[in-house]
Amino acid sequence: MSAIATTLTIMRHAFRAGLSDYRSMYTWKSWLAGWFVRVLAQVSFFALIGERLGSDERTTFYLLVGNALAVAAVTGVFSLNATSAERWAGTLPLLVASPSSPVIVFGSRGSYLAVDGALSALSGLFVAGAIFGMELPWPRVLLVVPLTMLVAYSCYCFGTFLAGIVFRFRDINSFVVLTSYMTIMAVCGVNVPLTYYPEALEWISRFLPLTNGLLAIRGVFDGDAASAILGDAALEAAVAIGWMTAALLSFNRLASRGRRDGSLDYGA
Repeated sequence: MSAIATTLTIMRHAFRAGLSDYRSMYTWKSWLAGWFVRVLAQVSFFALIGERLGSDERTTFYLLVGNALAVAAVTGVFSLNATSAERWAGTLPLLVASPSSPVIVFGSRGSYLAVDGALSALSGLFVAGAIFGMELPWPRVLLVVPLTMLVAYSCYCFGTFLAGIVFRFRDINSFVVLTSYMTIMAVCGVNVPLTYYPEALEWISRFLPLTNGLLAIRGVFDGDAASAILGDAALEAAVAIGWMTAALLSFNRLASRGRRDGSLDYGA
């Protein structure tokens, strides 16, 4: 029990440290006037593409929902930048040298990004939805809130795994950020149905975050059966668990190698 209590204490302090960093970047005014305006513009842009294509409202709303949820996904993936930030701050070697597992610290310190991603996605979805006249089926639409939180956390788990890779190979940080962002946008069904992809690519996309959760959320709006929605949500949860497990396995191994060869240096 003492080990669990210690771990929870580390997670709490790491989260508070990350939240403090976030507060230094945004106030609620700058978040609304800066970040949220960007989110709303991005979601509205793709919804407008649907309208300009001369398609029915279904296409417009398909693009709106997909790109709103993509905000949660991308924000979660950006957690991989945490390792670079710690390196530049000179705190990375100190974290690795501490008795606790690095993944506990990194996984908790940046978890505010999952909260921010879910809040950003939900705000963009409902505000843009109101602007474009999207029907919100009550009370089914309430399911979108926990499902969006699940998507955001799943993507955060994926980002934490990627952070473990960048942990050792810092030169590929920008490459990993770009390819991860583009892959999620391209193959997870954000703008086109999964059936548009080759069967092999559709199968692979099921192991990535966002894909299954997005299907569940679209199912809420389309009136799908509860069993289908819960099934997709369960798959999204399984994906989250899988990527966090991979992060746990990789972080400690890479950190141990960094201790041995001294590659976790200060600064750049």
